[in-house]
Amino acid sequence: MADWREQFEAELRAAEAARAMGNEGRARVCARRAAGILIGEYLHQQQLPDPGPAAYERIRFAAALPSLPPAARQALEWMLHRVDEEFSLPAGVDLISEARRLRSILRL
Repeated sequence: MADWREQFEAELRAAEAARAMGNEGRARVCARRAAGILIGEYLHQQQLPDPGPAAYERIRFAAALPSLPPAARQALEWMLHRVDEEFSLPAGVDLISEARRLRSILRL
């Protein structure tokens, strides 16, 4: 099995490929999975319980951690944000960028 870094990068590549093909919904799913991989590693390094392998559950769990930096919590909140009626996030919100930013914030 690939290590978390390879899994993270693979999900981001899949997200970028989906976006290039015009499938923004798939790009968001892949970005969320990338964030879930990061959170799994972060929880492991911090010796915190892991709620399971599902990205959404990991993101939701980590977003509630008081020890998480506020900028990381904000990135996770965007990951949890629901799309509008047109299946879009607010202008300027890019989950692929947020996943990369999360990695930088968590220093992983």
